[in-house]
Amino acid sequence: MVSRKIRFENGRGQLLTGRLDQPENGPSDTMALFAHCFTCTKNLKAIGNISKALAAQGITVFRFDFTGLGESEGDFADTDFTSNTEDLVAAARFLGEAYKPPKILIGHSLGGAAVLQVAHVIESSRAVTTIAAPCEPSHLKKLLKIDPADLEGSREVEILIGGRPFRIRKQFFDDLDRVNMEERIRNLGRALLIFHSPIDRVVGIDNAAYIFQAAQHPKNFISLDGADHLLMEESDSRYVGSIVGAWAQRYL
Repeated sequence: MVSRKIRFENGRGQLLTGRLDQPENGPSDTMALFAHCFTCTKNLKAIGNISKALAAQGITVFRFDFTGLGESEGDFADTDFTSNTEDLVAAARFLGEAYKPPKILIGHSLGGAAVLQVAHVIESSRAVTTIAAPCEPSHLKKLLKIDPADLEGSREVEILIGGRPFRIRKQFFDDLDRVNMEERIRNLGRALLIFHSPIDRVVGIDNAAYIFQAAQHPKNFISLDGADHLLMEESDSRYVGSIVGAWAQRYL
């Protein structure tokens, strides 16, 4: 795999940083756009492994840091689920203008909810893959254990995730409540592949069942038996990449 650092502008004029992972023998006609998990970055080991597995099958992958994370500009406290989806649309637009429009959308955890939410806007997309995705972004409220009622006006709270501090405001929770996922999933209009581990302790397997039942065919579910939420075992993430590449060919 040959990887290049790329910078592009989101809809708010901020520069976001990504990596374009291409097959060793040169650019391909098939582009995949990857959305990382909540507070993660494009450099999560599992994402790199998935990219390598896809590159080996002739698929180029673009992974980037959402606003306020990793190497991208912006303040994380100013972001929410909607800003993430807007970043995804900006990334797809950039790819279409500078390289190839994305045909495959891949999202991990909250990134999976994001690709489900915006697939209908990214007209070039033909196949959507979710990995350990929540069926509703508001699932985060339970995980963070914060009462939004305690946050008024510009007040913010600092949380620790993976030992790193992040600041969150009430607008973040208000935005989660406004999202309607069921309608988006039901009217996805793309082939859907769902990965989930039955022992995922962060986002339970029932979320995958909800997404699968709400979606129309063609749809597939693959159980990541024994895997953790972040796919820390290299064999798990490489397996996901190899399956996505083979499955997506049918719809491209």
